[in-house]
Amino acid sequence: MLLASAYCPPVEYFALLARDFVPGTPAGDTPIIYIEACETYQKQSWRTRCRILGPNGVEMLQVPIVHGPDRLISEIRVDYSTPWIVRTERALDAAYSSSPFYAYYRDEILSVLEVKPDRLLELNIALTQHLLDRLGIAVQLLQTKDFALPGSAPDDYRETLHPKRPNTVLQELGLDRPYYQVFAQKFGFTPGLSVLDLLFNEGPAALTFLKR
Repeated sequence: MLLASAYCPPVEYFALLARDFVPGTPAGDTPIIYIEACETYQKQSWRTRCRILGPNGVEMLQVPIVHGPDRLISEIRVDYSTPWIVRTERALDAAYSSSPFYAYYRDEILSVLEVKPDRLLELNIALTQHLLDRLGIAVQLLQTKDFALPGSAPDDYRETLHPKRPNTVLQELGLDRPYYQVFAQKFGFTPGLSVLDLLFNEGPAALTFLKR
């Protein structure tokens, strides 16, 4: 499977990561997932943003980058000159402090940000791996060494998930159903959020949701 890197990716992303995972599989036999490392960086995509649900509705969290000419995703540097990590922490606290499992996962997830990886790709893969571990999904994340044209590789989902385009991933996997959300009584069930929303609200049951 081939995926673009993403910052705290949406639930659909992790549904794909979990698709071929079989609990109890020996480490060397777990599914291999390739993360695109050779593409030109794409703006306004999940590579630098994620959606959460807070008391005022859907909120977008973003990672600022050091701007420059178009270049490879592997060369994009994260901009730490503004206090975006503090803003992220405050936004997560406001959105999920009353969720059932936020206290269990909060500090470890924020600690990944506080390491301040220099490159965006490094940050995204570190967060994805951390979330995989918390969810109990064992896969092997490998970076691509060459760029393949869209659609030329099997199981190519690089262009499938985008904040400005709908997708049918959950429907195709038979996972199109609601889960518990703190603010559902106020806004109704809200799909298309970061997997953080699923993890903080469902905890260990998140894997059951992704694999049912």
